[in-house]
Amino acid sequence: VKNLINERTKAIVVVNLFGHPAELKKLKKLADENKIFLIEDNAQSPLATENNIYTGTIGHIGVFSLNYHKHIHTGEGGMCVTNDDNLAERLQMIRNHAEAIVGPAKVKDMTNLIGFNYRMTEMSAAVGLVQLENIEKHVNERKFFAEELTNGTKDFDFISSPLVKKNCSHVYYNWGIKYKKKNFGVTRDTFVKALNEEGLPCSSGYLEPLYMLPIFQKRIAFGKSGYPFNLSNREYYYNMCPTAQRLYEKEFIMFEMCAYKLTNQKIKKFHDIFHKVADNKQELIEYENNT
Repeated sequence: VKNLINERTKAIVVVNLFGHPAELKKLKKLADENKIFLIEDNAQSPLATENNIYTGTIGHIGVFSLNYHKHIHTGEGGMCVTNDDNLAERLQMIRNHAEAIVGPAKVKDMTNLIGFNYRMTEMSAAVGLVQLENIEKHVNERKFFAEELTNGTKDFDFISSPLVKKNCSHVYYNWGIKYKKKNFGVTRDTFVKALNEEGLPCSSGYLEPLYMLPIFQKRIAFGKSGYPFNLSNREYYYNMCPTAQRLYEKEFIMFEMCAYKLTNQKIKKFHDIFHKVADNKQELIEYENNT
């Protein structure tokens, strides 16, 4: 990140992925030294902490999601938080017809103040506030079951469970594991298919690396001339981020903690499924060799 900052850099956008904090303290220091903003995408990590500070409150702006499968939800939407009065005012204006407000509000800096209509309805807000009162219960319940999944699979040498860094807490929007084919003998996708067939609803790979999306590959976004891609010669190519590409194609397995109402009985069933699939490794090897 440090090497990529130049005179055109305005902000660092960092994702607290799957419920675990990114390197927020280091990134905030880097942002402050360069007089730019740190924006946290904290959609998946409410109540996660780094050094006992909540994620979403370490950067200059924290972004939270309230869509239907997050820790708490209002059906759709989200919110931004900041302790900077100027940023708060600008966010409020962008949310609600900024171009019609800059005059009466006597705003001097009109940069990027084209407004939208992003107001949350009172009904949705009421749903969110009720859930917010119980957020610790929601988060701690998912955290408990994720840790139970880790404990029940820790003896398998063909998977690596989620790592929780020192002085951090993980709230497990997803329980993500890394699969090691060399230790089991079949591809990740065959292993996941076996888990699915036995009743464990997990998936392979999460999302394709963003640089492979058509908008980057074709360099088309705003207007017919390719703005903003026409501002540089930057290219986006396959395997641009080899670790992300490898995880997507071969190694990463995900169980969506927020998508299910979990119980101790269900977690035990998932443990049993892992063991059953592991015990039938040879059958899976033969299956893969014949397909």
